[in-house]
Amino acid sequence: MPDTRFNFTLEATDGRLAGRAGCLSTPHGEVRTPAFMPVGTAATVKGLLPEQLRAVGVEMVLANAYHLALRPGAELVEELGGLHEFMQWDGPILTDSGGFQVFSLAHRARIDDRQVTFQSHIDGDTIELSPERAIEIQEQLGADIIMCLDECPPHDVPRERLAEAVERTTRWAGRCREAHRREDQALFGIVQGGIDPELRERSVAGLLPLEFAGYAVGGLSVGEGPAAMYRALDVTVPMLPADRPRYLMGVGTPSDLVEAVARGIDLFDCVMPTRNGRNGMAFTSEGSVRIRNSRYRDDPKPLDARCACPVCCRFSRGYLRHLVIAGEVLGLVLLSWHNLAIFQQLMVELRQAIVEQRLDDYRTVHLARMAASV
Repeated sequence: MPDTRFNFTLEATDGRLAGRAGCLSTPHGEVRTPAFMPVGTAATVKGLLPEQLRAVGVEMVLANAYHLALRPGAELVEELGGLHEFMQWDGPILTDSGGFQVFSLAHRARIDDRQVTFQSHIDGDTIELSPERAIEIQEQLGADIIMCLDECPPHDVPRERLAEAVERTTRWAGRCREAHRREDQALFGIVQGGIDPELRERSVAGLLPLEFAGYAVGGLSVGEGPAAMYRALDVTVPMLPADRPRYLMGVGTPSDLVEAVARGIDLFDCVMPTRNGRNGMAFTSEGSVRIRNSRYRDDPKPLDARCACPVCCRFSRGYLRHLVIAGEVLGLVLLSWHNLAIFQQLMVELRQAIVEQRLDDYRTVHLARMAASV
């Protein structure tokens, strides 16, 4: 059964859509849902201090067990007090198991029923990652929420290959459940199956008897396109337990988040706000701003007049463009910080819309505004 120190409470549901507002309690604090987690792959959200994350409303961050196991090593992190102490983040942390690297590093990986064998992208060493080892690493790191090891195939593989990944993910989930020992960590299962409704149903049916503390929807945002992703969520989410948090892995754009919340998803992570910020692109309430564009050279306005983040309160578009064009690191930091603020504010607005029973209207307005900005 789920750890009693980990609790998820539904506080409101929308009358017309499947949106949910809730509270996720962990040993390191509460997270109001729906919630977006910045990606801190190597125990840092690139370029930002923990206090900067807090300043824009971040409550939980994500780190990656595979990457931390390679460098600096899970044993070293444990020796230095665990991941919270190591990265000086006192709020909740979720660690991914390394399952996504089965997809993203497929050219370096060999998969069989026992484990995944990687060739390290750092030094070429052979790395063996079994379900048991994935749990051991995450227990050493000490995150509040840890993930089962899964197999995430590309979206366009033959159905037989997709079915094989579903069956392997289910078997691995059982082994992760058996290996899990720490009572202060909540273990989530991961649903696979691509965009195939029958395989999604088969995956859920295999995971539910294992009684995980939460369930993630994996295997999406891997090239299938937004419409196909939404159809997969329409099939998958209603099958998941209403009393457990639902986590959509690796998604996505603001519009993707709105659509997923409308379908009942509670948790998100994605590199998009920080990665795009480092590439000179800002998200705003009126669409995206590519700050290198010459039109912003002498623009005195903030990135977003509706945004109250520290960046918008102090700096002009003209100054931010100067920093980026000049190659100043500060420009990329400020754009990343602003983008995270936009994503956090979106979660606040979605939560409020659910509580006030107007999520459908909010979605309609948001999507129309984004379409007009294209």
